[in-house]
Amino acid sequence: MLKTTSSSLLLMMLFAFMSRGPSYAQEGPELKIGGALRFNYNLSSWKEGQKDRGGDFGYDMFRVNVNGSYQGIYVDAEYRLYSRSFGGGFLKQGWLGYRFNDLEEIQVGLTQVPFGIQQYNSHNWFFNLTYYFGLEDDHDMGVKYVHIDDKFEYNLAFFKNAEELRFGGTSEVSPDRYSYDVVGRNKEVNQFNGKLIYKFGDSIKNRLGTSVQYGGLYNLDTEKTGTHYGLALHYELFYKNWNLKLQAMNIDHDPENLPGESREIIKMGAYGFPYEVASDFNVYTIAVSKSIPVELGPISNIQFYNDFGYQDKKVSSFEDSFMNVTGMLITAGQVYTYVDYAAGYNQSWLGGNFVDDFSTGNPDAKWEARFNINIGYYF
Repeated sequence: MLKTTSSSLLLMMLFAFMSRGPSYAQEGPELKIGGALRFNYNLSSWKEGQKDRGGDFGYDMFRVNVNGSYQGIYVDAEYRLYSRSFGGGFLKQGWLGYRFNDLEEIQVGLTQVPFGIQQYNSHNWFFNLTYYFGLEDDHDMGVKYVHIDDKFEYNLAFFKNAEELRFGGTSEVSPDRYSYDVVGRNKEVNQFNGKLIYKFGDSIKNRLGTSVQYGGLYNLDTEKTGTHYGLALHYELFYKNWNLKLQAMNIDHDPENLPGESREIIKMGAYGFPYEVASDFNVYTIAVSKSIPVELGPISNIQFYNDFGYQDKKVSSFEDSFMNVTGMLITAGQVYTYVDYAAGYNQSWLGGNFVDDFSTGNPDAKWEARFNINIGYYF
């Protein structure tokens, strides 16, 4: 069902939206170019050599952003350049958009998947636990319809696949990417997404929503297509300088692997590295922040936050994963500095075991932590 009609469906959706015609004209083309340069200091509890020398400070990332528009059609692209050990250079996002009116638009290309709290389910530099499963700030290749009015926001989308960098018939998905996707012998294909948000409140602004996604997992060995789905409930509150994010997700992957290969574990990858993730799990997150305007030289605002995530794996023998980040964001003109204390239990990026923390886990694991300072100039 997911194999034969996906390409024609993508074209039908695109032509149906475009046939509605423009709502306004623009006299001439517009183009804006921006970007960022970031540096990073970190000190990790599990790296003895790093502790002996007092941590490490070095290059993090350079990015270029391009935004342009003409006659109602616009482009949004962001290219990032990391060190070779973190995947090198890759496109974070890149899509063409078309606005029908002030409420509706369509986006085509590498665009953000409408699932869960957006743009971020977190306040810190590390994101929340959802990011590491491709469930926060994820971007895939497809077409997305967006409607935003005073009371409701809803998105409908179809994604042909994740970022495709290798076009061979049996080529595995490259892990050199910004957002986490299924890699290895399975590939995400033909994914449908729907998201609805209801907005209410005056002095206290609320965003209550639900998201759903369903798609295929094409196995390169069996040449069969399994399935994956996700369901999310999410709520966000804004009161004065406070922000609260609450989210619960139910995630299931059912790959069509070769006989004898486990279906309880999938492989995901980003930043040049793959790792294992439990196929089926629930993930719960809570994130809270408080912004304080200040006048301290160039510093105009300090935002304090705490973001927590819990991965509840459905296989009883697997050890669950946890993550908590406490920190602050310091704003000084165009310079944004994240100061974070990130702690993790069976968290692949916080502990040194980059293989199975998010899958089987280790019952003898201990909490590990990383003190991190990220300094970025955004232009």
